[in-house]
Amino acid sequence: MSFFFLSFIFALGFVVIHFSTKYMMFLEGVPRSRFLSLSGGIAVAYVFVHLLPELNHHDPVIEESVSHFELSFLEHHAYLVALLGLAFFYGMEKMVKDSKNNNDNSTSDMPASDVFWIHILSFFVYNAVIGYLLIREHYENFWDLFFFFLALAVHFIINDHALRQNHKSTYDRYGRWLLSGSILLGWGIGAATVVNELVISLLVAFIAGGIILNVLKEELPEERESSFIAFFIGLIGYAFLLLL
Repeated sequence: MSFFFLSFIFALGFVVIHFSTKYMMFLEGVPRSRFLSLSGGIAVAYVFVHLLPELNHHDPVIEESVSHFELSFLEHHAYLVALLGLAFFYGMEKMVKDSKNNNDNSTSDMPASDVFWIHILSFFVYNAVIGYLLIREHYENFWDLFFFFLALAVHFIINDHALRQNHKSTYDRYGRWLLSGSILLGWGIGAATVVNELVISLLVAFIAGGIILNVLKEELPEERESSFIAFFIGLIGYAFLLLL
């Protein structure tokens, strides 16, 4: 079976995940579902064992492109972009939280409508890049592609759970459709054309920072009552698989 066909099957798998998390009732409540903590460990392991080392391949592309500008004295440009990605998604979460707090005196505990659309747009781009990488990233064999799918699949479950908690029925009405479509859009762009290498290098680095923030923000707050043991098992177990 060709990687092209497999990548399309996995893209459809991501779509199924976006639509099925609504019915995963075991994710709800406090203490936090051990499955979410396990998934968080898997996603973090993927970032640190695979994605961040991958930035070493993107760093020269970015450095060459900025060599003619005043930023040429900076080193590790890809890691700086990853840091910006982390800061950006932190800003998105802060915006949502502030909007919900401003609604404390109203009958709604949801963010404002414009905040929802800004938040979803950021994840639309986020998902589209992942869809593109699903077909355009270099995979040595089937297992490389499968591990990419597995890590991002559990990551999407975490993201969907958080987005649904923040935006309630609005996410189910609009958000999950847009995020599912963005995966297929990114995959379609990757199937039809090759995007400029600099653009992809910047987006991969940006997404790496976003994944770190989106996982840790769900695991670290004390009120989540997350399971460290489940998180650690996911982290070590998946890191071991990747190193194999």
